[in-house]
Formats: sequence, C-alpha cells, structure tokens
Amino acid sequence: MRCSVIPAKAGIHKIKLKNKKCIGYILCSNKHGTLYIGITNNIIRRAYEHKQKIIKGFTSKYNIIKLVYTEEFTDIQEALTREKNLKKWQRSWKIELIEKTNPEWKDLIE
Repeated sequence: MRCSVIPAKAGIHKIKLKNKKCIGYILCSNKHGTLYIGITNNIIRRAYEHKQKIIKGFTSKYNIIKLVYTEEFTDIQEALTREKNLKKWQRSWKIELIEKTNPEWKDLIE
C-alpha cells in the first residue's frame, strides 16, 4: 500500500496512515524458488490477489503465490524503507530471514 496523494490549493500533500498497520511480506514460487517482496495494508486480500493472479505482472508470470514471511509496521515510511532495503539484500540473506521464522517454507495463508 502506498500513501494517497491529494491535490490541494497549496500543493500536493501525503496522507499519513494513522493507527493502521502495514505488512511487509515475502512470497516465493517454491522452497528456495523465485522471491517477491512487497507491502500491503491487507495481507489476506493481497495474498488472494497473488494466488488468483488477479494482478498481471512478475508474480503471476513466475507463479509466485506462496506467502512465507511477514513483518508488521505502524509507520508507512518505515515499511517502505524496509521493503526497499530488503530488495537490495543478497538472496542468501533473504533465505536466512525466511528460515528464521518459517524453516519449512510453509504457506502462511493456507
């Protein structure tokens, strides 16, 4: 989920999420398969969209539908920064992160 941008008389202002949770997540195609990192405000809906391939793109093309890792944030900027940093990580670090909490790579939504 991204912050909404609303045009106003004095310019453009970002709306901050207040008292809302943001979830950072990692999906995979299979154990040690292709990974995808994203953020959302509704992990159930977003996982469903990935599984049903509702949104065409990288995850639907490579069948990346298995939710294997999540992190919760209350600050959208913190979530965006974490997402950006994780995308820069070496693959081995991402795998280690997943395996710390989900060593069998079980789908967290099923």
